[in-house]
This record gives sequence, structure tokens and C-alpha cells, in this order.
Amino acid sequence: MPNLENGDIKKMQKEMSKLSVDSNMECLVNPGIRRRSRAVETSERRVLVIYTGGTIGMVKTEDGLSPGKNMFKQAIQKYPQLHDIAYYDRMVRANGSDHTLKSFFVLPKSDDTTFRILYDIKEYDPLLDSSDMSEADWIKIAKDVKKYYNQYDGFVILHGTDTLCYTASALSFMFENIGKAVVLTGSQIPIFEPRSDGVDNFVASLIIAGGFNIPEVTIFFYGKLFRGNRTRKISVNNFFAFNSPNAEPIVKMGIEMEINKTAIFKPSVIDKFHLHPHMSKNVGLLRIFPSMGMEAVRSACQHPIQGLVIEAYGAGNIPASRHDIVEEISKAVKRGVIIVNITQCTTGAVAPVYATGQAIAKAGVVSGYDMTPEAALTKLSYVLSKTDLTYDQKIEMMGQNIRGELTNMTSMLFQDQTLKDALAASLNIQSPKKLDEVTDNVFSSLLLYGIKCGDIDVVKKLLDMGADVNAVDTEGKTPLHEAILHGNASIVEFLLKNGANVHYKTKHGECPLITAVLRDDVKIIEVLLKCGAHLTNADNPSVTDIVNVAIRSGCLRKLESLKMAGASFDLRDELYQTPLHKAVICNCQGAAEYLIQQGASVNSKDILGHTPFDYAKRLNRDSISSIMDFSGPTSNGTG
Repeated sequence: MPNLENGDIKKMQKEMSKLSVDSNMECLVNPGIRRRSRAVETSERRVLVIYTGGTIGMVKTEDGLSPGKNMFKQAIQKYPQLHDIAYYDRMVRANGSDHTLKSFFVLPKSDDTTFRILYDIKEYDPLLDSSDMSEADWIKIAKDVKKYYNQYDGFVILHGTDTLCYTASALSFMFENIGKAVVLTGSQIPIFEPRSDGVDNFVASLIIAGGFNIPEVTIFFYGKLFRGNRTRKISVNNFFAFNSPNAEPIVKMGIEMEINKTAIFKPSVIDKFHLHPHMSKNVGLLRIFPSMGMEAVRSACQHPIQGLVIEAYGAGNIPASRHDIVEEISKAVKRGVIIVNITQCTTGAVAPVYATGQAIAKAGVVSGYDMTPEAALTKLSYVLSKTDLTYDQKIEMMGQNIRGELTNMTSMLFQDQTLKDALAASLNIQSPKKLDEVTDNVFSSLLLYGIKCGDIDVVKKLLDMGADVNAVDTEGKTPLHEAILHGNASIVEFLLKNGANVHYKTKHGECPLITAVLRDDVKIIEVLLKCGAHLTNADNPSVTDIVNVAIRSGCLRKLESLKMAGASFDLRDELYQTPLHKAVICNCQGAAEYLIQQGASVNSKDILGHTPFDYAKRLNRDSISSIMDFSGPTSNGTG
């Protein structure tokens, strides 16, 4: 067993001075001190970039533009608007124990968010042109997001533009109860070219994915963020290549970022994020045109087709005189084929107000309202793969607004404008923007008052009137944070069922789950976990601080709350010390015993190569040493 001499302490001090100018020996002997474990300017958010291919990363070759393999990461380092090398160097020096940070890039500080965005890049091999994308590639992307879901705060998918809308639509359906942002983007000109639109699209997507909580699949392009399943490619050669004809943009990027919070699709159930990694290939698309031959209709409806999207005229009409088409469609429906009717028009929706539209509806065709062709096809593919559903249940799901993909009268939210009108009149506010700001502030204050009083009826009424369930105060706290602080589980559940996001973090990086842990509120922790809350690597500094305070104070209840929340008890600080090191040094036998029972290693080495067992022997912690001896072999300090 290594001996701890004065030379070791001096060596420790020297190593600590390299790690951070704020580090001192008091951290070693006093683990209860509240400190930041990394020298950063503000809280951090981590984003995973999945680079699938497309124009954005292409380079010029003799045969034209082609994906440049293993070039993207190297090139990013040379762009100061994409990588803050000074912050990166400080971050790596301050976090020697966290080797994963070395692979990250750091987005330069932006006024658009209080968070610093760290991002890692996963490059596909081979890189794909989007025209080669299939449902197998959609599933691969979806599985990667699921695989890394708990490690990152958001995701950016770099993708070719040709089938971008298909991929975005497919992912939106496969991701069930998603609570984080997934932003797809690309470019019309490669990012390495002088006039590229790729840098702006990439930077904005990173800021949105990491700095804002927009928990759905979206597309960012040329200054606007659209819901993925409401978006269409409208131009081959313009930078403004995408639009969302029947849904307002969620974000507009100008000098400032304007977020349309009412446009964000909000969940209505308490459930975790699930991936449905299946899509049916047995779907087709039939576009009605004048003088259409019956062979085209029969071919579109025959086996093995299980679902068909019909692009009809106007409000969903087909030729009134073509009884043969209606009859063929009716036969297909009776065989169990699900047929969805959408309009060929760019804007508007299917509404069987004409006799020609009513005929196809009577044949058993489902109205697709204002779904895009991409959304209708991918939704149909998704629904058909739901083998646990009956035919009638699948028909019902096709007509429901499950991811914000369609607009119908039953899915529209009509907000009570009473308070807004009263504020405009009493304060004589003429500017719509100013009125929105004043109303939001009043709503937020009243909402927090209702939460503080524990009056769920007030909270419900305010949300009905248009209060933002995810509004943040000056510290970045949301109504969900406040409800947790006041220990009101019923209001917490109500907020979650009305769109409150469990992944929102304060300016100091505190997520709702951490707030619940600090209060040792077991019931609320359970509800948050049920809704998909979890701790990420970015939460490790906060978890480390809480563990150290709990150990020093002997608060085993806090350790139990952390365990319940999914915290690891093998986290290392900048001295590479684990919580068990701290428990031994502070002579906290109860905490040491608890940590060992939870599987904490007695052989983990700190920066000097010493294990918790070494410290126990050197500091004469006999009772703790005996527990360690009983727990298993220590092999003189080797891990």
C-alpha cells in the first residue's frame, strides 16, 4: 500500500494548480465546500451532431461534389465561429478526469442563450446522399438518438436536402414522447465554400438544440425553424429551400431569435421517451390527374400494398364521373388497405364539402386534413407497423393529431383572450409585441402565485388562458421547478400532463430532477422519472457537489434520493477522487458503508494513485477499513 507523506501533499497541490487556479487543498479535506468542478463562464449543454452526409459536408472532386470522408471534424476546428479553442483548452485542463470532453467542440458564446454549447460529432460511414435514404437509414438514425438520449441535451442531424422532409417526418413518428430537441439541417452550398449557407444553418441548429427546449423533431433552414412533419422542400437552388405552408415557424432567426412558444407541440401524457424502430415498406402514393387510367389505380391498390396516400384535387376531390375509381378504392378498403386522402394544393386541407369529395369519403377513405405527402406517407408507414393495433384503431390514429402533423378543429387550441384584452385596454398598449410581453409577464406571475398557493384550479385556468407552462424567470426556473420547490405533487403532475418539460435547466444548470433530489421528495422524483427525467453527464458537477455535502453532513437520505434519481457514486472530481474517497477522508462511516453497499469501488485511484482503502489505513479509519476488508479484495490499492 502506498504511503501518504508530506511530499504527496505537495505533489497534490502542484497537480491541483495545473487543473484550476480556483482549486486548493481545502477541497481535499473539506468535500462539503460548494464549488464548480470546471472553470467555465456559465452552464453547459451537450449536443450530439449526427453527420449522415449531404451537401453540407461535400467537397469538390473531378466528378463533382462528393462527401468528404473524415474531413468534417478536422475542418470544423479551423472555423472560429464553430469552435472556441480558448474555452476548450480551459475546459479540458479543468476536467482532466473527464476524458470524454476532449472529443467535444465548443460553440463560441452567443447572446441567444445563457448556456455554452458543447457538441460532439458522430460521422456515418459511408456518408449518404439523401436521395439514397431508405426506411432502414431512418431507423439507424432513430436508434442512434435513442442510444445517446441520456447523454446529451439535444441532437442535430446533418442531412441532405432532397429527402430531408421524409426523414424528419419519419423520425417524428418513431420518437414517442420525446422530451428533447432533434434538429435536422443541411445546406445548399457545402460548408467549406465561401458563400455557403451551411455555417449559419449549423450554428443556429446547435443553439436551438442545446439552448432551447423544443421537444420535437424540427428542420432549421435559412433563418427559420419548422416542425419537421409540416415542412416541404420548395426550391432546388434558393437558400430559402424549405417552407411550412400550413403551420407557423417555431423560431425566426434575425438579429434576435423570435420563439413562437404557442407553436411548440406539447405532450399530454406522463410517460418516458420510447423509440418505435419499425416502419412498413408496403405504402404507396397515388396522385389523381385528368384522364387517369384504371391500371394506375389498380396497381397502386394491389398486394402487397397495405396503405395508400391519395393526392386529390382541391379539398379532396376526384372526378365525379369516375365511378370505376371509387369502386376500386372501395374494394381496396374492404380488403383492409388503409387509404388516406390529402390535397395536391400547397396550402389548405381536405374537407368533403363537394359531392366529389364525399364520394371517396363514403368509400372508407380517411381524411388526411392538411398533412404533407411526406408526413402522410411516413405516418401511414408508422401506423401500419403497429402490429398491436386493430384495423379500426389504425384508422382512428391516422385521423388523429399525434405529433402536430395535421390541423383539425378538434386539435386546435382556442385560448381565452379575456385577460389579454383587458390589459390592452387598461394599459392602452398599441404594440402587439409589447402586449405579448406584458401578458406573458402577468401570466407567469399569476401562474407562480397559483403554484405557491397550491391552487390547481388557478393554474388550470391560467394555462387555459394562454400562460406558458415552460415560462422561465430571471434565474431560468420554470413553473415545474417552482411546483417541486413547494412540494406540490398534484400540481407537478398537472403541469407535466400539460406540456411541462422535465429537461429544462436553470441558468445554473439545475434540472427539475436535481431540484427534487435537493428536497428529498421521493414522490416527485418518482413522477419525474416516470415522465422521462434523467441525469446527464452535464449534471455531474451538481451531483458531485450534492454528494460531497451529503457525505460531510452524514445525510444518507440525500444519498438515497440521488440513487433513486439514477446518480452514479463513482463520479470523480478534479482530484480524481470518488465519493468514497471523501467519506473516508472525512471519517463518515455511515456514508462509506452506504457507498460500499451500492457498489462503490474501494480500489479507485485518485490523482496520486491512492485508493479509499489506502486513505482508510493511513488515517487509521479502522472501522471503515474493516468494512472494506469485508466487502472484497483490495490487492494493496490496485484497481
